[in-house]
Amino acid sequence: MSSKQVDLFVIGGGSGGVRAARIAAQHGAKVMMAEEYRMGGTCVIRGCVPKKLFVHAGRYAHDLEDMAGFGWRVSGAEFDWLTLVANKDKEIARLEAIYRTNAEKAGVEIVAARAVVAGPNTVRIPSTGEEISARHILVATGAKPALGPDIPGRELAITSNEAFHLKRFPERVLVQGAGYIAVEFAGLFRALGAETHLVYRGDQILRGFDDDVRAHLAAEMTKAGIHLHPGVTLSRIEAIAGGKTVTLSGGATVEVDEVMLAIGRNPNTAGLGLEAVGVTLDKIGAVEVDAASRTSVPSIYAVGDVTNRVNLTPVAIREGHAFADTVFGGKAWSVDHSGIASAVFSEPEIGTVGLTEEGARAACPRVDIYKTTFRPLKATLSGRDTRVLMKLVVDATDDRVVGCHIVGEGASEMIQLAAVAIGMGARKADFDRTVAVHPTAAEELVTLRTKSA
Repeated sequence: MSSKQVDLFVIGGGSGGVRAARIAAQHGAKVMMAEEYRMGGTCVIRGCVPKKLFVHAGRYAHDLEDMAGFGWRVSGAEFDWLTLVANKDKEIARLEAIYRTNAEKAGVEIVAARAVVAGPNTVRIPSTGEEISARHILVATGAKPALGPDIPGRELAITSNEAFHLKRFPERVLVQGAGYIAVEFAGLFRALGAETHLVYRGDQILRGFDDDVRAHLAAEMTKAGIHLHPGVTLSRIEAIAGGKTVTLSGGATVEVDEVMLAIGRNPNTAGLGLEAVGVTLDKIGAVEVDAASRTSVPSIYAVGDVTNRVNLTPVAIREGHAFADTVFGGKAWSVDHSGIASAVFSEPEIGTVGLTEEGARAACPRVDIYKTTFRPLKATLSGRDTRVLMKLVVDATDDRVVGCHIVGEGASEMIQLAAVAIGMGARKADFDRTVAVHPTAAEELVTLRTKSA
């Protein structure tokens, strides 16, 4: 027998789940939420936020190197990994408390335990055996790092989860993967002084991104001293005195202090009881949903990375908000998953929105490409060997800008505003008539005049 009855039970206290719970409660729903680890989910606890803090730490190392060209003399600077980790932990604890407080202020009852789906309208707390009757259930359990093939010694490797809590800084590190997380951690480890190897089975990093972006970042990473190993995988990891020996598929070996697996993330649905109640999962375990985030069971919904639609925190938040407004607020709307801007906090960082050149050529009869690479002003005095890439993809049939891609300092900030213009259907002529802000890198977006293709 169910001991409680609620309008909504949310499984997972990450960004999407918390937003859904808060908005539903504000609409007058009685809401319970279960979170078995820490409030805030992957993004806050061991994802976007701590990662960006670590990236900032690496950028200070660059700043120290660049200062000499501007007349500064700095000596005796030392980096302390444990101080960074401790200060990061303080900030994460602060953010976690905010997430919890905001949910509770909205009237959400939070259960610090694992919850599973026991029926179309029933949730069970395994640790107590309590069952809760819920008019609607929302699954927002996110994703977890994929471990890949069970090679000998895989248990010696870490994932991004453990990377945020290492007891000592790895002076030599090997990262396996070619996506967001892999290139970001490779960049930050290298910036903080580690000998860094990036191993990936494809011929280029960041599959799915514009080819010019991929090539440009790979060249920049090489210039930064990151050892790229394309076309290979890991065959074996062995513990040795003071570190680990990694054998690659081609037979070469690399000795490092840490091996980090960053080969993707899998939807966190194992053991939730979803299939037993009729919820359809795809081949990787993602919850299949419609545009309204409803599953194959009408009373059960899912948002965020657990659905494997667009795995970005702001998308999960919007999906959660749309769900709550639609089901409890009488304001039906759904999230448009097209044209979403994103950033990769690599070194240098990437900002991208819209179609790649390859995607545009497949979708549009005629495409115009405008692009440039240039040495940023700061580098003229610092002497740093780096270049910025900016690229606009234009549908030549109506002059609409359908893609914008930036690699360089500030790319994430610039792309947010570019996304507004592109989302409104801005044409290349609109960019052209905009007066440049000088001297900035962003002015290149409105001064590109020569077609490159």
